[in-house]
Amino acid sequence: MEISLFLGLPIQKAVFALNDLAYIKASPPVLGLKDQDTEWVTIEYSIPKPSIDDWIGVFSPANFSASTCLPESPRAFPPLLCTAPIKYQYANYTNPTFKDTGKGLLKLQLINQRSDFSFALFSGGLLNPKLVAVSNLVAFSNPNAPVYPRLAQGKTWNEMTVTWTSGYGINEAEPFVEWGPQGGEQKHSPAGTLTFDRSSMCGAPARTVGWRDPGFIHTSFLKELWPNSVYTYKLGHRLFNVIFGDMGKDEADGSNEYNNFQRGSLNTTKQLIRNLKNIDIVFHIGDICYANGYLSQWDQFTSQIEPIASTVPYMIASGNHERDWPGTGSFYESMDSGGECGVLAETMFYVPADNRAKFWYSTDYGMFRFCIAHTEHDWREGTEQYNFIEHCLASDHFQNQWGGIAFKNYGRSTKLTLPSMATVHNYERTCPVYQNICTNEEKHYYKGPLNGTIHVVAGGGGASLSEFTPIQTKWSYFRDFDYGFVKLTAFDHSNLLFEYKKSRDGEAEDDLGSPIHNLVARNVLPQAECLFKLTTHKLPSNGLLLFGNQDWFIVAFINFQSAEH
Repeated sequence: MEISLFLGLPIQKAVFALNDLAYIKASPPVLGLKDQDTEWVTIEYSIPKPSIDDWIGVFSPANFSASTCLPESPRAFPPLLCTAPIKYQYANYTNPTFKDTGKGLLKLQLINQRSDFSFALFSGGLLNPKLVAVSNLVAFSNPNAPVYPRLAQGKTWNEMTVTWTSGYGINEAEPFVEWGPQGGEQKHSPAGTLTFDRSSMCGAPARTVGWRDPGFIHTSFLKELWPNSVYTYKLGHRLFNVIFGDMGKDEADGSNEYNNFQRGSLNTTKQLIRNLKNIDIVFHIGDICYANGYLSQWDQFTSQIEPIASTVPYMIASGNHERDWPGTGSFYESMDSGGECGVLAETMFYVPADNRAKFWYSTDYGMFRFCIAHTEHDWREGTEQYNFIEHCLASDHFQNQWGGIAFKNYGRSTKLTLPSMATVHNYERTCPVYQNICTNEEKHYYKGPLNGTIHVVAGGGGASLSEFTPIQTKWSYFRDFDYGFVKLTAFDHSNLLFEYKKSRDGEAEDDLGSPIHNLVARNVLPQAECLFKLTTHKLPSNGLLLFGNQDWFIVAFINFQSAEH
């Protein structure tokens, strides 16, 4: 078998060591014959001198050769190949006899990512890989198919958008959505198309080992929608008079990926899916998928949330792991985005911002007005974003609505004079506090004005958990070192139920009675950003669900004010 592959490593330790006695085979060769977007493949392999360090990499496109390696930044983590595998798994995973026999069988889950796949068997571990064998090609029957739809609020209350990814450019096919009332007349709405290339990235690994063709991102607007109505939609591309549509982050198969520290995210996602009939809208405020420059992870994430995002609006904001890169206009000069510098977040999802590069916006949904700020742009007094927050929080907006604000810091005029925040991945709730003093000793039921603000850390969405400080304080009422989310249910404009639920089983661990007039979900250490999720709940009116980041920073500030104020 002739193999024209070359693996180069920045540390120049790669060895091209194909072995005639080693092999790796993948089956079935064709996936998605029934229009599936996700399929399992079986990998069979053998190596004459096995080791516990042997591993298998999943590559897409299948030809992962690279003639040069651009300089790496400290943000590029092992395996340090010129073309990074989408994910990898050790050869002895689920194969306890591999070290003795050199033979193994592995099942891996693939999603449609607009290109073919190959599997490579390596010895030498992750830092000194030796290419031993390369598999046959595996591909989806229609790699260009429209996949992973995500709904979002439009710029008006009766407008919705649907965004999806495909392999068809505007010169190949015309994207559209067929939609209408359930059981009623359907109409066609055209879609706009965006994409970007390697030069759009700001640095490594996004521009080097993490680069992957993103395909094309399409967005269509569904307008003049009626409240309390059910609509259906299909994605389509008009291609030579043939229309096809109707589609289907952690790794469900247990394999490894870059930035591999969000194991808890699957449980949180599963709980939302199980309760989807009671969810109206989701807000995921920053640190979306922690791709950090490895672009294939955005496909993995949109695939993971598809059951949610294709059914209810999935609104996002941009955090440090999406935006921050030196010299690109981000407020913090860190390298946390891995060279993405906001391009992926601004392209993969729609938000009703006046300018996507200025990722702050407001949107009305039911009894709620949401004001979404962006901590990675300047938010200090006198800036454009500060003025936006001040306007969005103007009291005349909340006469008949609960108000939600997600941001980092704000002035005393909103009674949200707060310190800077930081990385906290756990759950903690305080007493109603004002100027460091608890204003109410009640722990579970509140009625009337609180004269203070309840602070909630909701950082257990999925990322590695953070230990609590050993310092004991009077204002800390409840702590939990586990994954979970907070659910808020508004019964009317004055009564709100607060519940903290475990991601593992959805059971309530902490709760507060209503009404709650000021609620702030946030972190409690210096240097922070927004990251949590909000979801309205249909019991019996509108409600709110918020849960924290799957990794890194979480700070969210929610100020709920009833009409009585």
